[in-house]
Amino acid sequence: MANFILVFCWSGEVLSSFLFRLGDVRVGQVLAALLCFLCFDLSSIHAGPYDPPANYYNSATGTGSTLKSQLHNIIDAHTVRSYNAARSLLQITDQDPNDPDRMILVYDRISLDVSAINPNGSIPGWDSAATWNREHTWPRSRGVDSSGPDNSDLHQLRPSTTQVNSDRDNLNFGGAFGAQNFGTVFDQGSLKWYPGDADAGMIARQQFYMATRYDNSDSSTDDLEIVDGNPGIGGSTLGDLDRLIEWHFAAPPDEFELRRNDVIYDDYQGNRNPFIDRPEYVWSVFVDQQNDTRLAIDGTNPGSDGGSSMEVDLGRVLIGAPVPSSQGVTINKTGVDGTYYSVAAAGLATSTMTEGYHAFRTGASGSATLQVGLDTNTTSAGSRSGSVTIDNLDVTTAGGAGRGANDADDVIDITLEVLDHANPSFAVDSNQDLLVHDFGTIAEGSTSPMFEFDIFNLESTLGFTAGLQLDQIVGFGDALAFQTDFSSLLSGTPVVAGSGATVSATLNTSVPGEFSSSYLLSFSDEDLPGASALGTIEVMLSGTVEAAVSETADFNEDGDVDGSDYLAWQRGLAAGATLAEGDSNGDMTVDSLDLSFWRDQYASVAATRAIASVPEPSAAVLLLAAMLLLLNTPPRQF
Repeated sequence: MANFILVFCWSGEVLSSFLFRLGDVRVGQVLAALLCFLCFDLSSIHAGPYDPPANYYNSATGTGSTLKSQLHNIIDAHTVRSYNAARSLLQITDQDPNDPDRMILVYDRISLDVSAINPNGSIPGWDSAATWNREHTWPRSRGVDSSGPDNSDLHQLRPSTTQVNSDRDNLNFGGAFGAQNFGTVFDQGSLKWYPGDADAGMIARQQFYMATRYDNSDSSTDDLEIVDGNPGIGGSTLGDLDRLIEWHFAAPPDEFELRRNDVIYDDYQGNRNPFIDRPEYVWSVFVDQQNDTRLAIDGTNPGSDGGSSMEVDLGRVLIGAPVPSSQGVTINKTGVDGTYYSVAAAGLATSTMTEGYHAFRTGASGSATLQVGLDTNTTSAGSRSGSVTIDNLDVTTAGGAGRGANDADDVIDITLEVLDHANPSFAVDSNQDLLVHDFGTIAEGSTSPMFEFDIFNLESTLGFTAGLQLDQIVGFGDALAFQTDFSSLLSGTPVVAGSGATVSATLNTSVPGEFSSSYLLSFSDEDLPGASALGTIEVMLSGTVEAAVSETADFNEDGDVDGSDYLAWQRGLAAGATLAEGDSNGDMTVDSLDLSFWRDQYASVAATRAIASVPEPSAAVLLLAAMLLLLNTPPRQF
């Protein structure tokens, strides 16, 4: 790098500039930056590192020749630097971004170590064009006067090796983009110069600048024009416009070009190249007002205004889960013209196409893919959203509805829901992890009683709580004595937050006994990223099934209740404990209750017999005697 540092003090405009010789010491650079910071007018701070001031192009409101004239007035009357000064200035404007001791040469893109060239000479980095020279991208022989401001305009001068400078000579530009390296090409019937893919777009914009800045209004200048084909030397025209248009849309401005434009504006000339800052002006100024481009998001149906929209749903995840990956979206261009477009993210949205200028080439339809997502985290429940807007920046309006400047924006909305964990409970409004139910005492063989209860999914965060999923049931104790339908939750849909699922349990009455069982229910969140186990809740069931009593008075089991059964009861009175001894109800005691069973059943049998015959006197006598005996029987002692 040349050992000179330029320091500027600003207050809305350049007040002065000083050239300091600081040798190899880099302290000068630090000093320059410090002085610029102290003297800089805050009103001229740009929105981005290389953006123009916010109001710089406010007067550029027209199209076509009107727009060209407005741009000329904006960039006219710049501070003119001498052609000799360019020997040092180009070392700064074209500095290698990766090494301040080097600069990038045009066409071959060599990174030249200028710090090793004449380091102690009067012009460090310059050896009288033995190594490199100042390339007029618009040749002198095509209208640039050697004594006018166009001759030393840094927006068109580039450093080049002396040999490459000579090889280019004064050829018109030409050659298809991407078809070959830099050098001479035979294009459309003529020998032309192709600057190489890395420089083609930048070279095109430098020529657009020259044709706009110089209109013969400055002394010692001509009206420079770009035309199609291969114009001859001696005039003020340069070709080939068609190829320059192609290159402009094929290779948008990169950081090197943006920085160079800003350095020339800030540090040296006080004017900018509008076709770097606003590349969308090119079609209107140099082609026509009927740009036919329409941009739309793939898979959507754009409206009559050309606008389209889509939603990218990143889904639902639990707190703590990774943010879902971004998704690809394709932008389609219809129409064969070229256009520039911007991609702007809002809210939490992200896009692999960053803010700035992007372009679709001329000559065919096209498409471009970007990844969109959300820059967020999942530390709390709630919704996340953002949007990405694609704007066709063309300024022409005669291309029809939904074309060029009439093409409405295309919007991608990106959403994500972060859910809190589910919460199982037996209560609808509070945490209840244990439920106890006793069926009581039920007679053997009776209808099985049913117990119904609900399992609720409490809303941990209102509107953003995951569904509840039953994973496992583990029973302990007399599990076979109870029937439950917990299993229906195992394969069913998750319980929605804020609601419940009804479960039932019944007691099996076919076997007598005392029963109890405990059921541990294990739950988890519904099957979403970040789902986790939620622990267990417990149901405890109990109940008693009482054995059935036969209550028969056929003590001798001869199939008939008669006087002989009465005699069996009489013998066992106060002493027996079995059916044969007169215990009719199985309480292991023979007493008056057993006699009443005999009496009822005997009377039933006797009534049945009376239908067919009159009862024998002996039977009536026996019955009377039994009643008298019962009345005179003393109480049983225990």
